[in-house]
Amino acid sequence: DPTLPHLLGDIFRDAGLPEGIFSVVNGDKEMVDAIIAHPDIAAISFVGSSDVADYIHAQGCARGKRVQAMGGAKNHAVVMPDADLDQVVRDLAGAAFGSAGERCMALPVVVPVGEDTANALRAKLLPAIGKLRIGISTDPEADYGPVVTAVHKARIESYIQMGVDEGAELVVDGRGFTLQGHEGGFFVGPTLFDHVTPDMQSYREEIFGPVLQIMRAPDFEAALKLPSQHQYGNGVAIFTRNGHAAREFAARVNVGMVGVNVPIPVPVAYHSFGGWKRSAFGDIGQHGMEGVQFWTKRKTVTGRWPDGGMDGGSAFVIPTMG
Repeated sequence: DPTLPHLLGDIFRDAGLPEGIFSVVNGDKEMVDAIIAHPDIAAISFVGSSDVADYIHAQGCARGKRVQAMGGAKNHAVVMPDADLDQVVRDLAGAAFGSAGERCMALPVVVPVGEDTANALRAKLLPAIGKLRIGISTDPEADYGPVVTAVHKARIESYIQMGVDEGAELVVDGRGFTLQGHEGGFFVGPTLFDHVTPDMQSYREEIFGPVLQIMRAPDFEAALKLPSQHQYGNGVAIFTRNGHAAREFAARVNVGMVGVNVPIPVPVAYHSFGGWKRSAFGDIGQHGMEGVQFWTKRKTVTGRWPDGGMDGGSAFVIPTMG
């Protein structure tokens, strides 16, 4: 995440932006607390873990600041019996394992409806996972690269062991993967679990790695409950050919962003981005007009003009920077 702000800083500097308008500062909790407490900072936008997002939102709002804080996610893909399974598998290969699963819009949980759907999906997933190519980040043929640190690699692998200990079926084990010539790299192979249940900690929490969990649902209602009752509510997808099922799911699911036959339901930039529940803290989202509203304040001016001027009592609204 720090890479892009540094690049933006370089671009602004090279373009001639005067010093002091745009600053990039790196730090830990001490820096976060300094930003929260600074009297000249009126708004804070954050992306990270839910616990930190909750902290920044609570502390910032307590000081009268406007805060949007985006947290974790555990996005689900519901697969109906009438779905195009070949398309589902292609989409899952990218959405679940792309970027090594290290993104808030990854799709780490797939919910096939009915045993026949689950068995057919699993049979098609296995060869697709076997074809995934893991490589260094500059390899144009690689499907994904290493995870960010050795510490995070160990964390992902601990969640894989947790899933085993909790009784989930480990179908494909990505632990122990090494890349020739890069044996010291932080690589985790694609991992697939089946028969995951809602009570498992490995399901309730965000793994943030190339781990896909299959949760079998007996019917549409059971599938609908899984993302709706999860602590996170960032994104969800449904794969179906049935328009009624798609509309019913989109209207009732308790998740902020919904995709219909779209594996990563990120809206285009002029629509707002943001989830619900512990995926987002604050009332105003990112992007689109909500993004404009977050970074500005409305000023309402009411005036009376002499004869020949503006009609008495007219009012107008001026959006101004917060």
